[in-house]
Amino acid sequence: MRVLVFFDLPVITSENRRAYTKFRKFLLKNGFLMLQESVYCKLALNGTAVRTIIENVHKNKPEEGLIQLLTVTEKQYAKMDIVIGNIKSEVLNSDERLVIL
Repeated sequence: MRVLVFFDLPVITSENRRAYTKFRKFLLKNGFLMLQESVYCKLALNGTAVRTIIENVHKNKPEEGLIQLLTVTEKQYAKMDIVIGNIKSEVLNSDERLVIL
């Protein structure tokens, strides 16, 4: 399963910017990968892991803004249609791992 986080946080004041930076760093520190600006994704092994991820996002949310979570299966995630652009992934596929080894 995958947990997708979509967020739109205000960055008008310096306090807003600090909250934005803190939330983004929380996501990265906890294993989320950026799909697009303000769209992050994390792999979860099962429903229990999904609930833990969701609870952690709730605990670390900023005071203002919009944060949305969506959980999809690997099969659904694999059906994502890329209309334009290239996928940027920090996870190596099996072919890339063989080259590094």
